Amino acid sequence: MDETLRKSGEAIRRKVLGDEYVDRAIESADGFSASLQDVLNEYCWGKAWTDDGLDLKQRSLLNLGMLAALNRMHEFGIHFRGAIRNGLSDDELRAALIQIAIYCGIPAGVEAFRVAGSARDEMRQKGEL
Repeated sequence: MDETLRKSGEAIRRKVLGDEYVDRAIESADGFSASLQDVLNEYCWGKAWTDDGLDLKQRSLLNLGMLAALNRMHEFGIHFRGAIRNGLSDDELRAALIQIAIYCGIPAGVEAFRVAGSARDEMRQKGEL
């Protein structure tokens, strides 16, 4: 394990998803699943999110499109919140979700808007929006 990459990955994961989410994920891991958190921090977040090739807004848009196309709506909601934290505006997010509806199909777009609405409601309740 590359400890430097794991730490930088965890830092960017916290920036995008929030401390509360990351703390809950790490604290709920047990002996069986704890190593997955290391993989997520080092590989997913450290390797894929810390280089200079794309900014965080671009990465968020890519993730939203891919997660919608794969019908991974739980993760879509998590990354929708992250996209807001990364500075995507309502207009940008709306345009991305319309594009998802066109290219992934109307049912995927309807579900993406539903999940996005729930995420926005939760963020409003927490004072994050």
